[in-house]
Amino acid sequence: MGWRLAHIFRHPIKAHGREELPVVPLTEGRCLPYDRHWAVAHEAAALLPGWNACMNFTRGAKTPTLQAIQCQFDEMTGQITLTHPDRPAIQFAPDDSAGQHAFLDWLRPLMVGGRAQPERLVSAGRGMTDSDFESVSILNMASNRVLGARLGRDLGLDRWRGNLWLDGLVPWEEFDLLGRNLQIGAAKLKIVERITRCRATMVDCATGKIDVNTLDALEQAYDHTDFGVYAVVTQSGAIRAGDPVEILP
Repeated sequence: MGWRLAHIFRHPIKAHGREELPVVPLTEGRCLPYDRHWAVAHEAAALLPGWNACMNFTRGAKTPTLQAIQCQFDEMTGQITLTHPDRPAIQFAPDDSAGQHAFLDWLRPLMVGGRAQPERLVSAGRGMTDSDFESVSILNMASNRVLGARLGRDLGLDRWRGNLWLDGLVPWEEFDLLGRNLQIGAAKLKIVERITRCRATMVDCATGKIDVNTLDALEQAYDHTDFGVYAVVTQSGAIRAGDPVEILP
């Protein structure tokens, strides 16, 4: 079959930066460790205990400039470093009150266009994925290349905010995996549903500015706005970039 895991990404603060990792331990029923562990609740948020829908948080679909944030999280020290082309780099501890205030002050100049302002950094004891279950998003390198060719540009990977990128599939073959189980490294995952996309995917993550209409391109070519699939981890184990990927019987 020749499929392999090409890239692993996580997003410690939902919609506020991403980082690539070489190896990750997956846990049954959980998303990637520290993926969407924190989120930025805005001033109009109506939060309930536990998981909350993305409408309660500041995000790239509403504020494109956020898409240009890059992130590095040190699990040993609990420190996050964020960079953005329009802001100085900042390092802070997201679980520390002083660190949270410093981060929110750093973030506010990026909130343009009259959007609800960031009010507090929150966590829920689980990953605040866009799905109401703890998911791992799986994307197809070939689908990205085909869509980029249709649009006449390299779309990159960051705009899709995915976790696991697979190589060796034909374009859109990921949609044929619904209900199937995959083995990646020592872990097993079940593919459960397609991912419907939003305006954040229209943003160039180098600049934080909209550069292409991915949603129209998907709709016109394929009659949907889906890209990638959600999976749940069914067997714990480590995965590494370069691991082979197999469909289980």
